[in-house]
Amino acid sequence: MSALKHPQILLASDLADGEVLFLGPEGWERDHRRARVAQDKEEAGALEAFGKAEVAANRVVDVYLADVEVGADGVPTPLHYREKMRIKGPSVRLDLGKQAQGAA
Repeated sequence: MSALKHPQILLASDLADGEVLFLGPEGWERDHRRARVAQDKEEAGALEAFGKAEVAANRVVDVYLADVEVGADGVPTPLHYREKMRIKGPSVRLDLGKQAQGAA
């Protein structure tokens, strides 16, 4: 097993509605807290291979791995700005997306 500098999760965009998705233990999730975390290069490679197959099946687009930090509670938190913004939802209309659902 080859270690990663940081654990990683797999992100994609839903082909039907453009919503950001995270690969979870049983398929695509809309909540990053349920994302499957790769701890080594082999696990990351398996996640990436699954993502490429999903792209080929026209389920998702823009598949990539992102570095995360895993908290004591087991929740992965993205380390980079792009993914931090993607988990928050659209930034132009606060009445839409994840931020609107969280306010309800």
